[in-house]
Amino acid sequence: MQSNTSARFHQALPGLTQGCGGDVRVSVPVAGWPPESPFPDGGVQVPRELGRGPSAFIPLGEILQEGAESSWRQLLIEAFVSAGRGDNITMVMGLHPQYLSSFWKTQYLLLRMDGPLPYHKRHYIAIMAAARHQCSYLVGLHMGEFLQVGGNPAWLQGLHCAPQKLRNLNEINKLLAHRPWLITKEHIEALLKTGEDSWSLAELVQALVLLTHYHSLASFVFGCGINPEEEQDGGHGCRPPSPHSDSSPASDDSSGGKDAMQEVEALMERMKLLQESQLEEEGVTQEEMATRFELEKTESLLVAPSDITDHSLQSNVLCFVEDPEFGYKDFTRRGEQAPPTFRAQDYTWEDHGFSLINRLYPDVGQLLDEKFQVVYNLTYNTIAMHCGVDTSMLRRAIWNYVHCVFGIRYDDYDYGEVNQLLERSLKIYIKTVACYPEKTTKRMYTQFWRHFKHSEKVHINLLLLEARMQAALLYALRAVTRYMT
Repeated sequence: MQSNTSARFHQALPGLTQGCGGDVRVSVPVAGWPPESPFPDGGVQVPRELGRGPSAFIPLGEILQEGAESSWRQLLIEAFVSAGRGDNITMVMGLHPQYLSSFWKTQYLLLRMDGPLPYHKRHYIAIMAAARHQCSYLVGLHMGEFLQVGGNPAWLQGLHCAPQKLRNLNEINKLLAHRPWLITKEHIEALLKTGEDSWSLAELVQALVLLTHYHSLASFVFGCGINPEEEQDGGHGCRPPSPHSDSSPASDDSSGGKDAMQEVEALMERMKLLQESQLEEEGVTQEEMATRFELEKTESLLVAPSDITDHSLQSNVLCFVEDPEFGYKDFTRRGEQAPPTFRAQDYTWEDHGFSLINRLYPDVGQLLDEKFQVVYNLTYNTIAMHCGVDTSMLRRAIWNYVHCVFGIRYDDYDYGEVNQLLERSLKIYIKTVACYPEKTTKRMYTQFWRHFKHSEKVHINLLLLEARMQAALLYALRAVTRYMT
């Protein structure tokens, strides 16, 4: 990270210092966890009684036990608590401290540090983004933040009460959330055209990053079953992420004993065979690679959540949503003309997206790049009860499958690996969390990788969050680039 950004973070949050390798270290342990009283600076209070725990899917004991094994993690979370950010998302993400530090720096910059948009508008954009996925947890959180930074309470009556400039974001918010491949340079042009409600390019780039950040964070909230904070329940009418999730038997993840063990061994064997075949294979032709991608894309049509879900929107969320029926639609549908596949090599994050953001919103470009790299490379070299495992093949399959359902293809990747490594129940979970997270249920969460640790399932959710965010950002930034050239 650039040194000036780093210095500004330490001024903003004195409890954190930069350690070697870019990790965040805590220099001043914070006494009293959890605190007994609200924070004096008006930050978010940590619930005194954790009660049911931060997640509806993960037993509280698992989060505390895994956390206790990492003093690093405990210190990190205490630092966030001291800064008024001790929420349930932090508790669950804290199972992976290295990622949490990277995520939190990015979010802190987006919401609380210098940038083209005023603070209250940033929180309003977060509300608009979260509402697209019916995420009352995030909507409630940012309604409170919006008021704290001096936002006009009248705007919270609904999108129709917000200024026209913000309402103009509605169309691109809708497309980014559900079908980002439909975004064109004309959408960008319409927002930037001269007039009293026009956006500057710098403002728009910050808005695009905020929208994709909160669409993806909604995926994490639903994917991990994040519970609302205790004090949020009454305040903003929040509900648990999946009210229908407990209608199915809540099976414990270690159930199915022998079957679950066999699933792990079968996955290990498939990874071993794939690695061996890669060493022996002389290389698959480009035509064969393209065919395997199209096959995977078509097969993803058959992967859809089977659970019947309740689509009734709460009024506190519905008021921020126009065209609520608009949702994810499979990139390729039978009998329809599909949009052209986005060839990743034609517009990459490394060569194009990163440099564009870095020009228009410099510090955030660095932090996004760090965050993508941290999650993509994050490994403890373990799979369930096995240690010393190279998991790069599995992580790449998950990342590329998310990009595949959003129509992005890597020419140099063999999509046959996705079919080999990702079982059907895992594909259903990945596609649901990435494309229509509000339909995620506890049953979906418990049915895949039944013998894996909860921290490993959270790790998958971090990969989904970042792969989804990068996919949507690539479509948006490509449209901005086309507008500029």
